[in-house]
Amino acid sequence: MRDAARTRTAGLSLAVLSSVCFGASGPFGKALIHAGLTPWQAVWLRIAGAALVLVPLALALRGRGAVRSVRSHLPYVVGYGLTGVAGAQAFYFVAASRLPVGVAILLEFCGPILVLGWTRLVRRAPVHRSAAAGVAVAMVGLTMVVQVWDGLRLDALGLAAGLGAAACQAGYFLLIDRLTGQVDPLVMTTAGTVVSAAVLVVPAAPWMLPWDVLPATVAVGGHTAPAWLLAAWIIVVSTVLAYLTGVAAVQRLSAQVAGAICYTEAVAATLLAWAALGERLAPVQLAGGAIVLVGAFLAQRATADAMPADTASPAAGPAAGGPVTANASVAAGGHVPEGDPDDPGDAAATHALSR
Repeated sequence: MRDAARTRTAGLSLAVLSSVCFGASGPFGKALIHAGLTPWQAVWLRIAGAALVLVPLALALRGRGAVRSVRSHLPYVVGYGLTGVAGAQAFYFVAASRLPVGVAILLEFCGPILVLGWTRLVRRAPVHRSAAAGVAVAMVGLTMVVQVWDGLRLDALGLAAGLGAAACQAGYFLLIDRLTGQVDPLVMTTAGTVVSAAVLVVPAAPWMLPWDVLPATVAVGGHTAPAWLLAAWIIVVSTVLAYLTGVAAVQRLSAQVAGAICYTEAVAATLLAWAALGERLAPVQLAGGAIVLVGAFLAQRATADAMPADTASPAAGPAAGGPVTANASVAAGGHVPEGDPDDPGDAAATHALSR
């Protein structure tokens, strides 16, 4: 029981840290885009940079075992890169370019609902009431944070893209859950960024990237900072650290619980945009953020109820990537992407950079 409690606490801490790291990319990604990068180039720079950091790290720490574990589960690992890393960003970008930003974000964060449906209808596993209630409450709070009613309009392609982003987000959670105990977080994150960087080469056209922007000083709200420092933050903190902690969190909790906790990312992104860029927060947004946190609290109760003393010895690998030896998510049911910009173009980039 004590080991289960420690695992649960570690998982919750990692999930919240991952959400904050993802949300922290928005203001700095927005600054890079205003400095001359296209949204696709900023996203590709982030993911390709993360791959350059992670590949040598994984080889140094995991050696040939990393290659063997990826080869043994290649379809799932490639699927993770295509959905959880590349797909969620690509579909969200299309949705945000054709729909109000709040609607696009809300559609993408339907992913946890799809996780619950998949768990119940396909896996035929029970959906924990606390997890379901947490997702429902968090969705209500999210509609208030993004003010989904502001400038509401519908577009068939945008709607389809938003639902595609939700499906990719659900795939992120479910594929991590599926590979728990088989591929550790470091190896899985490394492979996912490599696949995603390769897939996004065509839309990003990195050969046209204005590299002269990086040594320049750019504006961030009312301040300035070197562009290379902002890029380094997005790569190291908002990609490498965010994905590693996100994968490790799902492996210690469940797709159901982590899916609800990921709503805190929207709250973190909104608060960080307020702090870094001075973007105004309406009272309804603050109230929505509080409701999101209530939903996350409700969802995390599922982990305590789903870990009886005689079966509670789940994942215990290190946050940065030790192998996990038991799947805590099977007991509870079985994933973590932000943005509140001024216009649809900035919004698409801001949120895409977050996950």
